[in-house]
Amino acid sequence: MSLLENLKAKLAPAKDKVSDLAQQHGDKVERGLDKAAKMVDEKTKGKYSDKIHTGTGKAKGAMDRLAHKDGGSPGGGATPPHDAPGPPTAF
Repeated sequence: MSLLENLKAKLAPAKDKVSDLAQQHGDKVERGLDKAAKMVDEKTKGKYSDKIHTGTGKAKGAMDRLAHKDGGSPGGGATPPHDAPGPPTAF
């Protein structure tokens, strides 16, 4: 067994646990992201709204992938391109 295969085998239980936690608490994390984004946007007086929106969307997309909400298999080709816009956020 190669080193990479050995690492993957040892990390599989942790990946499953993170996925379970993302499924259980994803809505809370997304609300927290929205709240933090709103606060930062207010503190910067809207100067970085587009960047905040993009970062929040990417963070939410990562949470969805962790929770396997994207409908694809874990690690499958269902992830969006790196520069694809994320879901809209509620400021």
